[in-house]
Amino acid sequence: MKAPGQSSSRTRSSVRQSVTIPRELAVEIRRVAKKKHLTMSQALVELAQRGVEAEAAARANLNVTYGRFMSESDPKLKNRAGEDLIRSIFGKDAIAEDSLR
Repeated sequence: MKAPGQSSSRTRSSVRQSVTIPRELAVEIRRVAKKKHLTMSQALVELAQRGVEAEAAARANLNVTYGRFMSESDPKLKNRAGEDLIRSIFGKDAIAEDSLR
């Protein structure tokens, strides 16, 4: 039996949080809420969850790309892996095309 005040690991606990957001962001959240028939709070939670998941996916992609770069021994493949790593860090347009190649 659990001690008083401890929640079951099966239940999801919620935290009530008050935040101030910029007006432009509030307009976008309201648009999402209306489109998906959600409350503002539900839309905010959904968008925050998507952001957290996107951040985790980007971090995982960076780790995979870094691992590939570090493990590559062929110079051509290592160069390509290095370019992929740079794109993972700085974005897909981080490397200008070399016109001399």
